[in-house]
Amino acid sequence: MERDARLIAPEVARRIKLVGLDVDGVLTDGGIYLGSVNDAPLEFKRYDIQDGLGISLLKRAGIRVAIITGRVSESVRLRANELKIEDVAQDPSAKKLPAFLDMLARHNIEPADAAFIGDDFPDVPILKVAGLPVAVGNAVPEIRAICTLKLTREGGRGAVREFAELLLKARAEWKSVTDDWVADHTVKIPPKARK
Repeated sequence: MERDARLIAPEVARRIKLVGLDVDGVLTDGGIYLGSVNDAPLEFKRYDIQDGLGISLLKRAGIRVAIITGRVSESVRLRANELKIEDVAQDPSAKKLPAFLDMLARHNIEPADAAFIGDDFPDVPILKVAGLPVAVGNAVPEIRAICTLKLTREGGRGAVREFAELLLKARAEWKSVTDDWVADHTVKIPPKARK
């Protein structure tokens, strides 16, 4: 019987200083909407709002988050800006490993202290060097086979949030991070207004 691959050992979880994310099939469901308006090409992607909050919680815990994708898209730039993700690499040749290693070097982080969430063959080089290789629920079988952690949620459908929760719980930080987030986003109602 296969051991529960959803668990992250606390000692592994505490080492993670950077989480790298693929886009298509991880932050999105892999669908791409293409069209044009006034002969200008447009591309749209669907992002999951719970994944966005999961990213915010990781960052609140002091973990860097990076986006590394094999396509170039204005949508990715907009989503990264919205989530205040500074480390973004969009490589149209889908050679992601050099960008990942550059990010790690820039922040003085060893590959063993990084996680990467992927779904398909362009992610293989990074998954082979990351200390915590992670597959989304819809990852191809070859990706699931090389990943230590296999998520149940699919890309664009809460997989990143699932990972954030598993990682922060393994680090024993989930409750404090979520309590802090809620406290920071709660409006205090003056006593006279409560009547």
